[in-house]
Amino acid sequence: MESVNSFLELEQMTHVYLPAEILINLGLAFLLGMFVSSIYKITHKGLSYSQSFMLTNVFIAIIVCMVIMVIGNNLARAFALVGALSIIRFRTVVKDTKDTAFIFWSLAAGLASGTGSYFLAISGSIIIAVVAYVLNITNYGSINKSEFILQLRALTKSDNKHISVISKYAKNSNLLHAEPAGDGLSVKNSYDIIMKSDVDLNKFVSELNEIDDLSEVVVIAAKNDVDY
Repeated sequence: MESVNSFLELEQMTHVYLPAEILINLGLAFLLGMFVSSIYKITHKGLSYSQSFMLTNVFIAIIVCMVIMVIGNNLARAFALVGALSIIRFRTVVKDTKDTAFIFWSLAAGLASGTGSYFLAISGSIIIAVVAYVLNITNYGSINKSEFILQLRALTKSDNKHISVISKYAKNSNLLHAEPAGDGLSVKNSYDIIMKSDVDLNKFVSELNEIDDLSEVVVIAAKNDVDY
């Protein structure tokens, strides 16, 4: 009899969600997941964009919302869920460290929706979105906005006309790498250059291509600007 009474008391401690509350919580989690993924798409930079990551943010928000409603106020369910989830091993490598913040954002949105903290879920997501947008448009954290990597192949016996062209368009340049060809007739050079603020990058590349002793002229953004 005592075991039955303890079981009933334990069930009374568990919050039971009404069907309307369940639908509202899951619906809000879905909308916030879509909102998080859209902010990720708008503010993303670099080459590591993933459509599956956008879908993952939506799923995480909904699933966490459902999980938190399953747990409720029942401590036994919480421990049982931890034991069940410990079986799963997540080994997916996050390509961009900023993606981790979006994962936690989706988790927080799902938790807030599942517990019925609607104002916290909506207002918190709006504030985080504003912060993400401001950091994106201000290019916060970028060191140099005009730093590039110049790669070109020059003949070994050339008169180095490209040096004067680089000095004309760049305020600073450093030779990073020199790789001679197997036949010894040419050398592939890599330069780290910081362009002047009032120059045209296309004109710079065109002028280098006009030099007869040069080939394979390539200009790419430095790692301070683009994620690889």
